[in-house]
Amino acid sequence: MFIDYDKLAQSALDGQEIDREVALAILEDPDVDLLHLAAAAGKVRMTYFGKKVMIHQINNIQNGLCPEDCGYCGQSKVTDAKINKYPMKSEEDILKEAYEAKARGAYRYCMVASGRGPSERATEKLAHVIRRINDEVGIKTCLSAGIVNEEQIKELKEAGLNRLNHNLNTSERHTPSIVSTHTYEDRKNTIMAASKAGLDTCSGIIVGMGETNDDIVDVAYALKEMKVPSIPVNFLIPIKGNPLYDFNQLTPERCLRILCAFRFINPKAELRMGGGREGHLRGLQSLALYPANSLFVEGYLVTRGDKVDKVYQMIHDAGFETDNEGEFDHDLSSADKFAIDDDPNIMNPKTAPSGQ
Repeated sequence: MFIDYDKLAQSALDGQEIDREVALAILEDPDVDLLHLAAAAGKVRMTYFGKKVMIHQINNIQNGLCPEDCGYCGQSKVTDAKINKYPMKSEEDILKEAYEAKARGAYRYCMVASGRGPSERATEKLAHVIRRINDEVGIKTCLSAGIVNEEQIKELKEAGLNRLNHNLNTSERHTPSIVSTHTYEDRKNTIMAASKAGLDTCSGIIVGMGETNDDIVDVAYALKEMKVPSIPVNFLIPIKGNPLYDFNQLTPERCLRILCAFRFINPKAELRMGGGREGHLRGLQSLALYPANSLFVEGYLVTRGDKVDKVYQMIHDAGFETDNEGEFDHDLSSADKFAIDDDPNIMNPKTAPSGQ
């Protein structure tokens, strides 16, 4: 299929929804010119976000002990992955790690708690610590705590929560293939309840779980329909012991195509390179900053990621800048530039400290 890359970018900028046929061609047509595609996605990204890259850091505030059977997750009840299980951290620990995230230059501090959803008591604790983070630390917050109801959302919003995360993960059609303890509708309802309450939402996808191109496009259009302003695109990290281990679907080129498709379908969204970017995008991470304007640093719950200084270097080398440019000094010495991380191979997270 012939793709007019300039017209594709302009259509996105004009608010015109790209045809499904074009979206599928971006993902699967062998004649797609990857550099022209990335440049066109970059034109859209630059229009809405300029050269800024938003840095997010995850804090796994509660690990494992989960009754859900999500096959991709190292914290689910069906995994044999060896992780460090623990209940919700103390307020002081969560607050301390918020200070550390801000010191590293993180734009947003993302708290993630395993489980189906928080109890009333846990919600009260989360609301209290969110107030303290706002008052004492001064960093934007995001919470991912599973399925939450309208009353819980109201309480968290009143406490000052900036954003609620709940990923669709995959299409409605493919959801039963990855989990049976909740439905696609459960996830969608949580997102819609947060949006209805006026709370900023974050929802995305995990690719590499045996899904089809149609499944990927379905999720991109669903997020557009729900007007989700923040979209993480995660790439399945093979974790030994998980039922969904490795479908061998992902290459750097395919990952970049997926990010570009999401940018054209959701032109104004904050688009994030999520979990697994280091191992799957590899040498194309810099080029992926053309469609994506956001990323995580230093890990994805049960697997390690690149250290923050290495990420800053990659961003600057690619000609971009962090959202808080000038506030933090992350210059590397010549020796540091050639140093190897303790755990550079995220595709084989043997020393993971703490599911995707």
